[in-house]
Amino acid sequence: MNKNIIVIVILLGLVGWGIYDTSKKNNERQASLATSEQAMEGIDDSSLIIGINQGNIAPDFELNSLDGKIFKLSDFRGQKVIVNMWATWCPPCRAEMPDMQKFYEKYADENTTVIAINMTTSEKSVDRISVFLDEFGITFPILLDKQNKIAEIYQVHALPTSYIIDSQGVIQQKVTGPMNYEMMEKLVKEIR
Repeated sequence: MNKNIIVIVILLGLVGWGIYDTSKKNNERQASLATSEQAMEGIDDSSLIIGINQGNIAPDFELNSLDGKIFKLSDFRGQKVIVNMWATWCPPCRAEMPDMQKFYEKYADENTTVIAINMTTSEKSVDRISVFLDEFGITFPILLDKQNKIAEIYQVHALPTSYIIDSQGVIQQKVTGPMNYEMMEKLVKEIR
């Protein structure tokens, strides 16, 4: 009899926890959507938070490209941007690069760009990056995260990881794992 009561209490506790957890996630999702909708309605950037969540202003960064040019994310304001974190040794990164190049070529004239940030601290050699880019014919900006700062700021735990950023600099989506051309096109067409 006591065992049955204990089992029932445990089950009720688990059901209660499940309801609490689900409602908490729904509230967080609604708050995130509200922030995103505010961004879409053109609310002043000063009311938005800098962060890595949907609806936040993407943290700015400054990195060098392979040829030594300096790039800042904020230089791309006014454009829709896919910021992609990748490495040459990463099979899913290799899989998505041809589609990313195709996407970049098609939408370059439509205020849309791709910025790929190489997780340079994970590479055996920087020379591998040039070989990789030549192999895939990559022409979009490739930046080097030589001190793992961007990976830390953007909390990159798996490669590839991409952030879809609207023309106001607001994060609209985070994608962990490879994207194909159709997915890139859909995600970018949904934002302003």
